[in-house]
Amino acid sequence: MTVLQDDLTLEFTAPLWRWEARREFWTFVSLPAELTGEVRELAGDLPRGFGAIRAHGRVGAKQWWTSVFPQNADGQYVLPVKKSVRESNGLELGDDVRVWLQLHP
Repeated sequence: MTVLQDDLTLEFTAPLWRWEARREFWTFVSLPAELTGEVRELAGDLPRGFGAIRAHGRVGAKQWWTSVFPQNADGQYVLPVKKSVRESNGLELGDDVRVWLQLHP
C-alpha cells in the first residue's frame, strides 16, 4: 500500500472477491486491514448508511464514483467493483486488482 498526496488518497492491490450474501453478482476488493481504524475515524458520525464513505476510484483507465463501507460493525472496509470496471480491465474473481482510491468524507 502506498499513501499518496494526502491521508485521503491511497493505492493498494487486493484480490477481487464475490459477496456471497446476495443473489446478484457483486464483487469487491478489501482495503488494507491496517487502514480500518483510520477509515473508521474519517467516517466518524457521518449520517450515511452502513458507515459508508464517498469515494472516487480508479482501476486501470476506468474511473467511477462509489462508496467504501465496513463488512460488518467492526469490519475491514470494502470497495465495490462495478461490472463495467471488471469488463474494461478483463478482471475475474481472484485476480489481484491495483486500485487508486480517494476518500471524500
